[in-house]
Amino acid sequence: MSPLINYDSARNLSAFLDEQGLGMRKKFGQNFLINPGAREKLLDALEIKQGDAVWEIGPGLGAMTGGLLERGAAVTAFEIDRGFSLILKDLFKDHTNFTLVEGDVLKTWKTVKDPAPFLLGNLPYNIGAVLLADFIEGRCFFKRMVVTLQRETANRMLASPLSKDYSSFSVLCASVYTITPLMILKGASFYPIPKVESQGVRLDLRTDRVPGRRPVFFNALVRSLFSSRRKTLRNNLQNFVLSGIINKDALGTKERVQEFCMTVFAASGIDPNKRAEALGYEDFITLARTLEDISGRI
Repeated sequence: MSPLINYDSARNLSAFLDEQGLGMRKKFGQNFLINPGAREKLLDALEIKQGDAVWEIGPGLGAMTGGLLERGAAVTAFEIDRGFSLILKDLFKDHTNFTLVEGDVLKTWKTVKDPAPFLLGNLPYNIGAVLLADFIEGRCFFKRMVVTLQRETANRMLASPLSKDYSSFSVLCASVYTITPLMILKGASFYPIPKVESQGVRLDLRTDRVPGRRPVFFNALVRSLFSSRRKTLRNNLQNFVLSGIINKDALGTKERVQEFCMTVFAASGIDPNKRAEALGYEDFITLARTLEDISGRI
């Protein structure tokens, strides 16, 4: 790695960026992790071995990239900032096991043919939840992910039924991964200092279910049932059916839609007067599977 960059010093990073004619771009959600102990703990949590392939999201100036390469990983890094990309190309030009993918990761990850089994990322606050949901819904599953996110987003990932942070995102993440909280990172761990706290999180692919083997309506149904949190499952399911994702024309009237929904609840054994926040993953699976089965008969 370049001796010109001290990854632990906000002052040094600022001076380096000035020398290179580069700046931090707020729209990209750029915050360098300058806490060396935190970087080491995140790398340790990934538990990679020599030769393991790793995707890195948001390498910035390469602090974590260098750590991955030192541990023998084959790194594919996704970077949106053109100036940072030039620095990364120069820093790691002698590493044959380093590949850089330039552009918005929300668009570019789908162009990489073979996803790595591991992912490491200091995820920008503005895309963290969107990116993880995109991976899951796009059926791109990792053996293990270690990421830092806005603490609020991490709380949603870790939330249990009936808690205030429980959401469709909680269900989506738990459907594929076992999620373990790591360290909480205060603003001083980053440059520039963000206005919010961050959280390290480890996600391990579940072994008790087949990833992605869910009823066809599952993702859309979960989002719909959480769309109006104060409404009951009965009301939200009716709105879901009326939205047209199911052939509502075959049901005819609104009254028939209501009857259809009550049939689904009766067959699934789920109380229509509950709210989405009261259901666990298996409840959502049961409801989606029953909905799929009954809608196939109309």
